Amino acid sequence: MTDNPVETHYTRTDLGEAILAALRAAGKDIDHLTPDDLAPVDEFHGGQRPATVRLAELVGFVGSERVLDVGSGLGGPSRYLAWRYGCRVSGVDLTAEFVRVAEMLTRLTGFVGRVDYRQGDALDLPFESESFDVVWSQNAAMNIADRDRLYREMRRVLKPGGKLALQEVAAGPGGPPHYPVQWAREPSISFLYSQKATRAKLATAGLSVTAWQDTTEPALQSATARARNADGPPPALGTHLLLGGDWQAMFRNSGRNLEERRTELFNAVLERVD
Repeated sequence: MTDNPVETHYTRTDLGEAILAALRAAGKDIDHLTPDDLAPVDEFHGGQRPATVRLAELVGFVGSERVLDVGSGLGGPSRYLAWRYGCRVSGVDLTAEFVRVAEMLTRLTGFVGRVDYRQGDALDLPFESESFDVVWSQNAAMNIADRDRLYREMRRVLKPGGKLALQEVAAGPGGPPHYPVQWAREPSISFLYSQKATRAKLATAGLSVTAWQDTTEPALQSATARARNADGPPPALGTHLLLGGDWQAMFRNSGRNLEERRTELFNAVLERVD
């Protein structure tokens, strides 16, 4: 077991087996899986697949991009980008178990050679400078205190004129979040900045905003629907499989935090400034 508290929070050693069992229970053909089949469980971020689609449309992919997904989780967004646009995508995630499951699901969906994953630290990305056309990240930064270093690293691996695509949880005006939430059971591994503070840090890192969308309202609608699943037996396939025994409280608090504006959500696209 890891001694990193963030990785410990996300690690479930039987996750791959649990997902395969849930896929079978949901009537999916394990030998012929598609990204759509996996979307209820592998889009592990606020708003799930619809949020990924919104951010991708904001970027405006043409298909030739080399993409890095920072905080790639189980690989849902990276496989979607390869499937929908034909991009070549690499993912990096701190949690070794997520990387193992992402690789398994990539084999089962036939995306080996188009998508790859490795374990790594977002503050020290294991890639050469100026390697990617797009750096993509959804709901990863809230576990990272040193945003200045994070955004500098993202800029470093971008080619000149490259784009950074972000979906992030931000601190709202309503006060500290209620815990537990999906990214933290208590405040010690949760680091939220306001949208204004985030924009300032991105600018300091040498990244210029080309689009910024407050997506709190659609995120609240999604969280409210997800919280309803906490009132009874969950569906066979869902992100509750990643969360452990307190998933009901996490789902309820996510909706409550958005409703009380303790948290906000935004999408942004930025360009590397040289």
